[in-house]
This record gives sequence, C-alpha cells and structure tokens, in this order.
Amino acid sequence: MSNAMRWLSDLLAAPWATRPFTPMMHGHSTIIVMHRFADPDRGIEGLDPRALRRALQFLRRERYPLVSLERVFRGLAGEEPPIDRAVAFTMDDGTIDQATVAAPIFAEFDCPATIFVVSGYLDGHLWCWWHRVEHVFETTRRRELSVMVGGLRHVIRLDDGVPRAQLARRFMERCKRVPETEKLRAIQRLAAAAEVDLPARPPARYAPMSWDDVRACEARGITFGPHTVTHPVLSRTSDAQSMHEIHVSWARLRAEARRPVPIFGYPNGHVGADFGPRECATLRRLGFLGAVTNWPGDHATVSGFRSSADAPFSVPRIDFGADHRSLIRSVSGVLRTKQLLQRQLALRSAVAPVDPGIMLDGSQDEAEGPPAPLVQ
Repeated sequence: MSNAMRWLSDLLAAPWATRPFTPMMHGHSTIIVMHRFADPDRGIEGLDPRALRRALQFLRRERYPLVSLERVFRGLAGEEPPIDRAVAFTMDDGTIDQATVAAPIFAEFDCPATIFVVSGYLDGHLWCWWHRVEHVFETTRRRELSVMVGGLRHVIRLDDGVPRAQLARRFMERCKRVPETEKLRAIQRLAAAAEVDLPARPPARYAPMSWDDVRACEARGITFGPHTVTHPVLSRTSDAQSMHEIHVSWARLRAEARRPVPIFGYPNGHVGADFGPRECATLRRLGFLGAVTNWPGDHATVSGFRSSADAPFSVPRIDFGADHRSLIRSVSGVLRTKQLLQRQLALRSAVAPVDPGIMLDGSQDEAEGPPAPLVQ
C-alpha cells in the first residue's frame, strides 16, 4: 500500500472521520467473526490482543451498542426491538487462545461474545484438520511431495521460494472441494508423503479449550454455540453425517454449557457452497434461532433476515480484519458506503461490473477467484 493510501486508510479509522458515515448504519447490525489470537508463550500466531483492546476502546468511546449475538437475532426476528449500529462479536472453533487471551479482554470491556465450538475437538477426540495440514507442511523435511486429492495428483515443491504457509493454504482449499471422506484420506496421504507422524493429541499451539474453560468463560459473559463435531464442509458430507454433525454437537454443548445459544456456525461458511436447504431444515427442526455464515461478508438487517424461510439460517458476518482499523471501518458505515458505491458502479456497467480500484478504506478489492495453482 502506498503512503497516500495508508494515510487514507488511517484517516477513515479516526473517530471524527467515521461519524459522518453513521447514518449508513441505520437498520444494520454488524456481527464480527474472529479466529486466533496471538500467544507467543504457546507459539500461537493470530490477532494482536492490543488490536482487540483498541477496537473495544473505540466502540465504547463512540457509544456503539455492544450486544450478544442472541440479542441481535431476537431483534432481527421481531421478538425484541432491533438496535441500530449494534455490534456482536463471535469466534469460531474453540481454540485455547480464545479462552485465555480473548475472553479476559472482552470481560474487561463488559462486552458479550459468542464462541462456536467444535465438540469433538473439545472432547479430545481429534484436532482440527487444517491444523494437521499446517503441521505437516511446517515440520516435513522433504523437498517435494506427491499427493492424490480427489483423483488428481498434486506435486508440491517446498524449495521453490513459495512460503510453506501459502502452500498449506492451497492444499487446504483443494481439500474443501472434495467429499469429506476423500479430504481425510488426502490428509493421511499428505502426512505419509511428508514422512510426518501426526500425534493423536494436538501440539500446544493447536490445543482446544476444555469444557471447564467453557464454563469459566460463561462466568465472564461469553456464550457458546455449536460448530459441528468434526468441522467438515457440510455440503461435502452425506445426509447421515450432516444430521449427526448438527445433532451431536448441539447435544454435547447442551450437556456441558450452562446456557448454550441456539444459533449455529457453519464450518467454512461460504453461502451457496458449504451448506444448503438440507442443513437449514435440520436446524429448523431442532428449534434453532438461525445460523451465521462467513462469506460474503455483510451486515445483518431485518429485511434480509425475513426475506425467505431459510434466510435466518444464512445471516452474514464480517471478519475483524488485520487490525482495529479494519474493524472500525466495518462498524462505522465506511464499509457499507464502499459496498453501495461498488453496487452502483456495477449497475452502471452494461456488460460486467467494473473494477472500482482503490476503495474508500484504502484497500484494493479482492475478487473471489479460482485458487492459485498448487503444482509448482
């Protein structure tokens, strides 16, 4: 990013600069999704806790309503009055850093948050599949790997200058596009080709929180929702597994948490790709208030929530971003202004949406496209 764009990005995160955008958030709530938080003692890389603290300081200072996810959903459903500019925080998976790093910071600012937990992970039956992929790429001494995924052989060269983390992400993307059973076999083939033994229990940096941690977090104002048993992409599972993942994760959470939230978090959570009417029907039968997605990122509205029978089971979230400035742009109306301008530009194009280039937040638009080539 150029110095000018960095200056513009900083400017649009300043409180006085964001206030003119406030009317853009009338009738809109922001549900934030987060994952990992940096903890050097455990070797965990993630969001700097100082960024979370600065974001919460801004939200409190500017008097944003910080509410629970359940309160947002009940407002959207008409059970309670909707709240303009409401902000609700969520976290996915149930990693240890969410309990030990994030939860105390949320408690410090008296800010509710909801964590979607993978029940089999907390039960100690598994460690998250993408952590296993990351572990293999980080620890292998091989310079080249040859792995079959979905009937295609991928040759991965580890000494061509491409960061291993990037190669791991490419492999993960391939895994998300094949049936769940094939994904698990592909990870086994990857570990065998890399000559890496995957331990039954995850290393410290990949450890889950415990159910005792769940109850301790509840005492701090954190609530919990189900995020499946094993974190598969549900659209890549059989009917029986899809039902099992939802039913059992909800049953385990109800058995362990004092007040579980009847809102579901889809693994991966891409609308139109990772779940469908089958999952919505299961959640409806179980009496869930709804479910949250991960992509595309957008704000939650009453009209969107009530637009169809399945709409409550596809409520959008917005990623926290790289630092507190990204969060501020998302909640203040800057992001919404950017989205509206993009739509207007697209409508004015007779053939296809034009590339708006540098946007109001000083970033380049990232178009969703095919994954980068895995074969080097």
